Amino acid sequence: MKKIKRIGVLTSGGDAPGMNAAVRAVVRTALAYGIECIGIRRGWQGLINADFVQLSRESVGHILSRGGTILYTARSDDFMTEKGRKKAVATCKMLGLDAIVAIGGDGTFRGALELSRLGVPVVGVPATIDNDVGCTNYTIGFDTACNTAIECIDRLRDTMQSHERCSVVEVMGRNAGFLALYVGISVGATAVLVPEHETDFQKDVVERIQGARLAGNTHFMIVVAEGAGSAIEIGEKIEEAIGIHPRVTVLGHIQRGGSPTGRDRETATRMGYYAVAALAEGRSNCIICTKEGGIVEIPIEEALTMKKHLQMDRYRIMEVMQFGGMVNP
Repeated sequence: MKKIKRIGVLTSGGDAPGMNAAVRAVVRTALAYGIECIGIRRGWQGLINADFVQLSRESVGHILSRGGTILYTARSDDFMTEKGRKKAVATCKMLGLDAIVAIGGDGTFRGALELSRLGVPVVGVPATIDNDVGCTNYTIGFDTACNTAIECIDRLRDTMQSHERCSVVEVMGRNAGFLALYVGISVGATAVLVPEHETDFQKDVVERIQGARLAGNTHFMIVVAEGAGSAIEIGEKIEEAIGIHPRVTVLGHIQRGGSPTGRDRETATRMGYYAVAALAEGRSNCIICTKEGGIVEIPIEEALTMKKHLQMDRYRIMEVMQFGGMVNP
């Protein structure tokens, strides 16, 4: 690969706390290597439209603690077409971009793969609150989203306990239950419903509420991953089955906002650094991933075939914490 002199950086897909920290790391690392950095606004659509901004050390000086993304983000139907991708390549040539650092999730990386096939070197940085990118143990934004949901549920529990009520809370996560299960364990939920585990409503919800009531509890917390069903429908089924009227809360996009946690800032900074380092040292068309606490590079094509499985042993841990029982050796 030819010597890198100028790169573009973009954020795409759903925003995640820590994206700004990754952008900051990319810019400052690039400058340390003597590489110019251009910010591409509004993701792949911005690359098609040549929507860009010059980035300097000073321009990213106060974004480490900010949520969202200063480069904005958008989904692009145009980039899904051959015509749109060729236009994006033309923008790279017009701006003199030798490579692109793309920050986002699976959809972002599929776009990056298509761009790489057209001759533009790319490096991906995984950032999504869902933590559902198969090639990496951790994605930027997950910790902040979990802490936001935990804080909200802790507040709900205060009022649920005061009124002896049942609360059904729907958290994000798309088609994955990583966020819901992590949060459910952290708040001591009565039950957690995730898409990876087929729900037996009688066993997984009704009997757990009944068991909690027999154990002396007078308030109940049900956490539902958005991919596992509607919290409103779950609430209606609880009322029909048990006769209690649950209060339903859909946390929604509040989980994406807010200042990133220390873990997300630190992880984003490391990933951004290694993304530029890979390009400067002649490597590209890979995704920067975490593995066993370290950073590794995985080729994009291989990375997109990898799957991440929910650790179902956490269900057993949750059951023991909530209801006790013997643990089989």
